[in-house]
Amino acid sequence: MQRNDANPVDWRIFDQPVDYPAALAMMDERVAAIAAGEEREAVWLLEHPPLYTSGTSARPEDLLNPRFPVYPAGRGGQFTYHGPGQRVAYVMLDLTRRGRDIRCLVQGLEQWVIDTLAAHNIAGERREGRVGVWVPRPEKGHAREDKIAAIGVRVRKWVTFHGISLNIAPDLSHYDGIVPCGITDQGVTSFEDLGLLVSMAEVDSVLRARFEAIFGPTSLAIDAPSDQFANQT
Repeated sequence: MQRNDANPVDWRIFDQPVDYPAALAMMDERVAAIAAGEEREAVWLLEHPPLYTSGTSARPEDLLNPRFPVYPAGRGGQFTYHGPGQRVAYVMLDLTRRGRDIRCLVQGLEQWVIDTLAAHNIAGERREGRVGVWVPRPEKGHAREDKIAAIGVRVRKWVTFHGISLNIAPDLSHYDGIVPCGITDQGVTSFEDLGLLVSMAEVDSVLRARFEAIFGPTSLAIDAPSDQFANQT
């Protein structure tokens, strides 16, 4: 999934929680600019206040308790949770310059997460028919596994948006309000739940290095407009 030129991807880290509707509006604007050739590709790393999102395949019965705001996401997939302690990475890549292969994109995003987990001695794995990254939990029983990262993408004019969410240290009880990604027989986990106490900054550093190994160079942006879009609640 390398570009066919040497232009780097803008890499932005938001230092305050970002309101979800504002994030969607920002992504829409950036995707349009990338498609028009007016902006570079971008990856935005951020956190959201607690909320649920519904993908295009979400089933109403999977919303068990709307204890947090629920937003239609416009991405593929079903219900998922976002909140503090979870690293969300919005990935806006120009597939016209990367081969126009959506399956390859999803596999690249999964590998990005798996490589990041491996750097922290966590064995993340793919599962046939289930998008995302899973961690075997044999101590919980035969064939038990927990999801540590969700992946949901959309493509417009061959530019991607949405991306991944990786659980570092969120409140896992917040998942109780939904059937995460429609999966009823497995659970969710996080770095903290697995006994790893790492900072978001530490994970961000590894995410950047592993992203570059798969997708190519990045350029750190230090003027992320986080204050303008920070959640005020």
